[in-house]
Amino acid sequence: MDAQVIEIQSLTQPEVQIFSSLTEAQLRNRLNAEQGLFIAESPKVIRVALDAGYEAVSLLCERKHIDGDAADIIAKCHHTPVYTGERELLSELTGYTLTRGVLCAMRRKPAPLLTDILNGARRVCVIDAVCDTTNIGAIFRSAAALGIDAVLLTPSACDPLNRRAIRVSMGTVFLVPWTRLEAYSQLRELGFKTAAMALTDKSIPLDDPILKQQDRLAIIMGTEGDGLPHETIENADFTVRIPMYHQVDSLNVASAAAVAFWELRI
Repeated sequence: MDAQVIEIQSLTQPEVQIFSSLTEAQLRNRLNAEQGLFIAESPKVIRVALDAGYEAVSLLCERKHIDGDAADIIAKCHHTPVYTGERELLSELTGYTLTRGVLCAMRRKPAPLLTDILNGARRVCVIDAVCDTTNIGAIFRSAAALGIDAVLLTPSACDPLNRRAIRVSMGTVFLVPWTRLEAYSQLRELGFKTAAMALTDKSIPLDDPILKQQDRLAIIMGTEGDGLPHETIENADFTVRIPMYHQVDSLNVASAAAVAFWELRI
């Protein structure tokens, strides 16, 4: 095993502050964008990230997992420091009991160009201003499972590499190409029609045949409280609703996304 196993005595040690005290914003902006970090939890999620080409910076691991669940991960991470200690000490980390014993600090990749990830794409999701990390993770998981080619996030949407978003997505944030979308005009320039998921007088049902006839379609999902901005709805090629029963007016944004992805797949 090439990895260096290091016993820690305190979570205040500088080497493990990545895991114990740095906020998501501090991890994301560490030094500069190219050197930003994120935290992946659980062996399964870490394996997905490694297979997707993300670089491990350091691991924090319960001692029993070094030769157990994390053995193959440690073997892949040549010369990566592996910090370990007593279970009681490691359990002081917020949420550590949810990680199945392994945390991995990983280096971010530069954001891909919009033109690159949309090359050949036919169905994409736009996440407009959604800030709930659980919903972000769930949308990515549905996108991966239901054939969405890429996910685009407006500047005000939350970071998909947030620790909770990664966990909820079960690592699918590493499988679906994603980047930021600065303006909807960029989609039109690339030949996409836009479908805003919103309840208005002009909304068409999700199963309207015209939607599946579109060769390139961007499905726009908004926040649950305020919904999509009026301007976004007005400028969309289609405004779309999911037919409901029992006087229910809408679904959770992550659930609505899954329904839309399934119905509009090609």
